[in-house]
Amino acid sequence: MSSVASVHSLWTVAAELPGKIPAPRIEYVQLSPTLIILGAAIVGVLIEAFLPRRSRYYVQVLLTVVALAAAFAAVIGLAAGGFGSSKAHVAAMGAIAVDGPALFLQGTILLVSLIAVFTFAERRLDPATHGKRVDSFAAQAAAVPGGEAEQAAVKAGFTTTEVFPILLFAVGGMLVFPAANDLLTLFIALEVFSLPLYILCALARRQRLLSQESAVKYFLLGAFSSAFLLFGVALLYGYAGTVTYAGIAEVISDGARQVDPALAGTMGNDALLLIGGALVLMGLLFKVGAVPFHMWTPDVYQGAPTPVTGFMAAATKVAAFGALLRLLYVVLPGMRWDWRPVMWGVAILTMLGGAVLAITQTDIKRLLAYSSIAHAGFILAGVIAASKDGISSVLFYLAAYSFVTLGAFAVVTLVRDAGGEATHLSKWAGLGRRSPLVAAVFAVFLLAFAGIPLTSGFAGKFAVFKAAAESGAGWLVVVGVISSAIAAFFYIRVIVLMFFSEPKADGPTVAVPSVLTSTAIAVGVAATLVLGLAPQYFLDLAGQAGVFIR
Repeated sequence: MSSVASVHSLWTVAAELPGKIPAPRIEYVQLSPTLIILGAAIVGVLIEAFLPRRSRYYVQVLLTVVALAAAFAAVIGLAAGGFGSSKAHVAAMGAIAVDGPALFLQGTILLVSLIAVFTFAERRLDPATHGKRVDSFAAQAAAVPGGEAEQAAVKAGFTTTEVFPILLFAVGGMLVFPAANDLLTLFIALEVFSLPLYILCALARRQRLLSQESAVKYFLLGAFSSAFLLFGVALLYGYAGTVTYAGIAEVISDGARQVDPALAGTMGNDALLLIGGALVLMGLLFKVGAVPFHMWTPDVYQGAPTPVTGFMAAATKVAAFGALLRLLYVVLPGMRWDWRPVMWGVAILTMLGGAVLAITQTDIKRLLAYSSIAHAGFILAGVIAASKDGISSVLFYLAAYSFVTLGAFAVVTLVRDAGGEATHLSKWAGLGRRSPLVAAVFAVFLLAFAGIPLTSGFAGKFAVFKAAAESGAGWLVVVGVISSAIAAFFYIRVIVLMFFSEPKADGPTVAVPSVLTSTAIAVGVAATLVLGLAPQYFLDLAGQAGVFIR
């Protein structure tokens, strides 16, 4: 009935004021990073439709790199123009926030995606098929694994160049997700970046059935989490009579809002607020891979093509934690005493669960998956701090963690045997003797994950634990340090395996990558060392970007 009434009132207003229906006001310049990415994604789809197959790969890679670089330049321009501080405001009719945290997270997502594209485009690692170089992705995604159509596609040397526009659509959704300023925009952004990720997970060239299984698991569990989030949005709308962040926060703080007659019976009902807030949080915690919403992570990380795993592990966490921060700090600051105890429990379970379960893993990708779960717990400690230092420490940790993760998964793509990537830990024995440089680089990433001093991991952990301790969460920091010690055991175990074990005669070889993967790994190492040795500038940058527009 309420929707009929609202439509009727619009007709009435339009009849009273002929020719004066207000047009939406869109600030195109301030939304330019997202518009550049989505525009390039649409162009990429057209390239797939109209360009001959032999030209698509080079054009798609060039278009994707240029689009990501241009969008990053646009973010830098907006930050330099003061939109991260003095000019921060809400754009697109209240749907998108343009402020410090949004620009910092968008810049991180774009840089991470730019490096991830290099691993997507790598064509030197797999042996040439019928005289043509191939990448990590299926020859023909629609073909049945092992069927005649797939065999014909492999023989013809086909590659799935659609991965580049799909990647851009995912990045477009990720850019909107942490900047969303109302719950419907949040949900739409979630779907825009989730659906491309489901597809990318199913596109592995080798072990296609495992890849498709991981995609189905991710899709089904992701659909559940999206449903929870959407139900939470409905309940919060029933509570506040609006889906805008500021409107909900206003009703929570003082209840001062004009009551819609259709919602008069539910507005201000605290049960709706608590259940709705919990469901929305559940949807976001699924995306960050926090316990107990983590069950998809190891299977999806193991089954997806490794370049996709690296991109997901880095970029999705940045986008999801950005959205989580904005929800807790802008919408629910008045409920801090309600959500902090729950988040304490989730953070403790996540840190300990990720660290303990990682010890039992025998596959390097599953080990990194459980490691990412533990890191989600460490980042939650900064989220729980509920202070300006908490926000800036989370922003810094996300940036540092992203580059370490991308670099680590890029190294995993290099260690190969006859079946493709050799991800079983036993195959990595003696790698330091067979290929000292690759093993040394991987050891740097593992030490950063463990939080050893002089790496970005130490600077990030120190920042989030310091913010948590100053906010009164001292016991959380104690659990975090214990979890870090447990996690250090399995990282150092891999280093010992690589350098102090005898290499097997039938062990894997280390493929020589092209300049693309080499660049991705080099950037990862550089970021790990720079953010570890001289973190202060970047911590200050995160501090300046740590104020949400309300």
